[in-house]
Amino acid sequence: MKVIAIEEHFLTRDVREAWAALPAEIDPTQSLHLGEIEERLDDLGDARLRLMDETGVDIQVLSLTTPGLHNLESVKSLELSRRINDLVAATIAHRPDRFQGFAALPTSAAKEAPGELERCVRDLGLKGAMLHGRTRDKNLDHSDFWPIFERAASLHVPLFIHPQIPQRAVREAYYSGFGAQVDLAFSTYGFGWHCEAGIQFVRLLLAGVFDRYPDLQIILGHWGEVVLFYVERLAALNRSAGLARSIPDYMRQNLYVTASGMFSQPYLHRSIEIVGIDRILFSTDYPYQYRPGGDARRFLEEARLDDAGKNKFAHANWERLIGLIPGA
Repeated sequence: MKVIAIEEHFLTRDVREAWAALPAEIDPTQSLHLGEIEERLDDLGDARLRLMDETGVDIQVLSLTTPGLHNLESVKSLELSRRINDLVAATIAHRPDRFQGFAALPTSAAKEAPGELERCVRDLGLKGAMLHGRTRDKNLDHSDFWPIFERAASLHVPLFIHPQIPQRAVREAYYSGFGAQVDLAFSTYGFGWHCEAGIQFVRLLLAGVFDRYPDLQIILGHWGEVVLFYVERLAALNRSAGLARSIPDYMRQNLYVTASGMFSQPYLHRSIEIVGIDRILFSTDYPYQYRPGGDARRFLEEARLDDAGKNKFAHANWERLIGLIPGA
């Protein structure tokens, strides 16, 4: 069974340096990328391949880790996006049997971002783009970003909404008071990241993005970033939002969800109940959730799915989404 993991991260020195030049209150998460995590993020070669083999992953879809380029000023964001995307393309060209990639978009250079997405898809062969929610104080549904959605829909490529830390005012209101280390964990991988990403998806729904671009496909990690499991409550928003379709319907037609290394059988099956077997994708959230011992492949093999379902989860749904196998 071929295993394609679609949320697998890397980082480069020049991006790390650009983050370090920002005021600390914008994004205080650099300490999450240190030590062994830093070494694994920086490697796009043999060490990464060895760990892929060890955990049972055949192909990684590479993406720049959070917060991407979203908090940088426009000129720097555009410069780094081109450099990062060329690096991803070169890495894939060296090992096309093991790597694919998502584009990193310069969302603070919003007018240039759709063109960079098209360059990445048409010229570099990348499979879509990784977004990290809001750009500074602009939520993802801001009108500046709608041309990105339009271009992604026309190119028939997905956009992955990845978490980033909530903005400072939200952190201070909801995620503070327990000491610096606990506050950071609470506002990121403990809970805040996931609420932030899920809210950005719901904002796209309420803003009518999917009514304007009905072919747009969004991916959420971590089994739908909390909101997937509140679909019954979210459905009540239809009464006031005036959307063309029901919110559960948007989830079944415009949303894919992926595991992000949260290898939970109950979460897997609840996700299938909501979006369907054809809209679940596999990922390990490398290197953050990396666990030795063939962990990724074992989760797939032990899943309570028939062989066809396992293959859809492991690789076929992704390959259909990016057009490698027929069917919509």
